Amino acid sequence: MTTRLLFIVALLTLSAVAVRAQTVTSVAGTAVVPAAKTMKSYACPMHPEVKSRKPGKCPKCKMDLRLTAPEPAPIAKPAAPPPNNSGHKMSIPDVEVLDQDGNALHFYTDLIKDKTVAINFIFTNCTTICPPLAATFARVQKEMGDKVGKDVHFISISVDPLTDTPERLKAWGAKFKAGAGWTFVTGEKQEMDKLLNALGAAVAKREDHSPAMIIGNDAKGVWTRTYGLAKTGQIVGLILDVMNGKVAEAPATGEAKP
Repeated sequence: MTTRLLFIVALLTLSAVAVRAQTVTSVAGTAVVPAAKTMKSYACPMHPEVKSRKPGKCPKCKMDLRLTAPEPAPIAKPAAPPPNNSGHKMSIPDVEVLDQDGNALHFYTDLIKDKTVAINFIFTNCTTICPPLAATFARVQKEMGDKVGKDVHFISISVDPLTDTPERLKAWGAKFKAGAGWTFVTGEKQEMDKLLNALGAAVAKREDHSPAMIIGNDAKGVWTRTYGLAKTGQIVGLILDVMNGKVAEAPATGEAKP
């Protein structure tokens, strides 16, 4: 009789433990899951909203996706994709730079503040995408006429400041008939590194720089990125939209001819 009683007590104890364990592993109907593992994430350097768990190419600009900092794997439904970077607020440092005439400037105060600008990235020894990028600016400059230097300002920033002196930049710009309102920028490497980092254009090798164009209206806080070799009409339309404080979908295709 005693043995049977002990057996029944043991069964009741085990049942209670099982019920308690089930209660602990369920809180408000949500099962407790193991800690999330980290997963690799890749993103386009020109379109940050384009992300992938695997290496590949951006469907918008065809650039190679770059590895970003590891992030936790999702443990529930995936979050909604981030919005297009159109209208993205920019934080631009007021670093000291030199223009193609050797004038010392403060980048934000003298070139960006209260202006509408179109910015690209070049270096004078480049023989691949930089000449077409400058040629695109030249066509947009011609298309927009006297608006350049008044309603919109072009800025070409060197990604190789150790080589690109103001004199080299001025001679290089002359090949593309750079007019008033088109400023070429270089400076001390440390200052330029700060600037390129802030604009999302820093690269380990100058040849790897992005063919991105940044278009912004500082007075209205409207900023967007687009493909620097897009068709002239697309870029002009986007600049006009940004001038008016509007941002349309940035053109991603339609490579211009050199």
